[in-house]
Amino acid sequence: MSFSKLSLASLITSAVAVCAQTYPTTNSSISNGITIADLATGASCACTRLAATFGDLCLTANSTNYTAEVMEYWDIRSDLLPKCIFFPADADQVATAVSTFTSCGAQFAIRGGGHMNFPGSNNIDGGVLLALNHLTDIVVASDNSSIAVGPGTRWVDVYEALAPYGLYCIGGRLKTIGVPGLELIGGFHYLINKYGFAMDNVLSYDVVLGNGTQVVADATTNTDLFWALKGGANNFGIVTKFVIKALPIPMISSTIQAFNESYAEDFIAATVEMTQNNDAEIGAGSVVSIQYNATTKVVTPSLLGVQEGTESPPSRFAPYSRIPSLQTVNNVSTPREWHKNLDTPNQMFRVQFAHKTIKPDTDQLVKIYKAWKDAVDTVSDVKGLYPTFVLNIISKSTMTVAKENGIGNTWGLDDDQDLIIWQLSTGWDNAVDDLRMTNWARGFLDYWHAENQAAGLASEFIYMGDAGEFQEPFTGFPLKNVQRMRQIREDVDPLGVFSRLNWGGFKLGN
Repeated sequence: MSFSKLSLASLITSAVAVCAQTYPTTNSSISNGITIADLATGASCACTRLAATFGDLCLTANSTNYTAEVMEYWDIRSDLLPKCIFFPADADQVATAVSTFTSCGAQFAIRGGGHMNFPGSNNIDGGVLLALNHLTDIVVASDNSSIAVGPGTRWVDVYEALAPYGLYCIGGRLKTIGVPGLELIGGFHYLINKYGFAMDNVLSYDVVLGNGTQVVADATTNTDLFWALKGGANNFGIVTKFVIKALPIPMISSTIQAFNESYAEDFIAATVEMTQNNDAEIGAGSVVSIQYNATTKVVTPSLLGVQEGTESPPSRFAPYSRIPSLQTVNNVSTPREWHKNLDTPNQMFRVQFAHKTIKPDTDQLVKIYKAWKDAVDTVSDVKGLYPTFVLNIISKSTMTVAKENGIGNTWGLDDDQDLIIWQLSTGWDNAVDDLRMTNWARGFLDYWHAENQAAGLASEFIYMGDAGEFQEPFTGFPLKNVQRMRQIREDVDPLGVFSRLNWGGFKLGN
């Protein structure tokens, strides 16, 4: 690193001392040298300073756009009320904000795209919200090998920028997902079987650390931090620029298929077959889901499949195409055309994702699906219930990229085992049902995961992007990787700005 632990700790401690003299923190705590003010005092300090320096870039509850901004989330449960919202215009302003939070002992949240779907992951009641909306610069490299992207960008903007050059990249499957959340938690995309996860395609990160220092992390500079940001979430700093590998994929072949309930078991079998026969020769992947209307009792398995190239219908989805469908639409298009209609509308309902991981096994997945359908019937009285059973496939070749690129990632998955994430995606209308639905999902997952463990089929891997707030993704990482991440966190953020002041999302713990 280009700085020492001693100088970094001294800088932060001095800043805290200055703030403590100006803004007394009568209800504060001191942890390893950093003063953590009580919520209201810290927020008042930070908001006052940011408003004085940046004016209209800092919104309060009296500001015109405040109400719209606190609802700029996919999940209604994430609608909280921060003391103020700060919109930095560039990396320097992000650094100033972080230094301000540190000196004030202010608790804060960070919002990229606002898609992480549980309360407190990207918003905060009474604290300060750092919203990255304005950091939207996008630059395609002159040699077309990469694209530099700001953290306020949505994936649809990235695909739009790449389209004139006949390029594509490994990013969000749905257009409105934000860049930073997906990149920092790993990142599913359609073509991961050939190109690896989104995190495996990041070439460098510009990062603001806990003392406001700005560093670059890549394969030759700050290499430990570079590795830690590949799946390590928001434990190390704020990324203000991602440089992502650009791929010469001008066209993709897609298939949309829907099926009758009578073919649900065949649909699950097709998913297992594809998982086990999806090597890296052709990039191909999917969104696989089964929707169940608990009122009408109608079940609809559906497939969104994408394959690189122009072969139509795309051959990798032959296991599904053999099943009689209610509807099949095959098409060849640019990536931009495909993604432009794949939206995740904000504020549709209260949302919870939660999942477990299994080795591919048709019989066991059919059992879980049938049990899930029965379990949905037990909560069918919940207003606005919108249950979906999702299968995300991870073929072995997906992990080979990180294993062979000389960098790796924090997940540490070996390429000797195909995996399927079986996920409960559930929406509902009213806050009164929040606890009930969380306990319903948790109980179902725990029971069937135990069944899978007994059958020798369970994997302990948990993907942060589809995890519930009650789940602990880091417990599924190799212990040596978690220990290494904690050491890196200690090196780059010794006073714990991103674990003690910023507490949203999934944290490493101590």
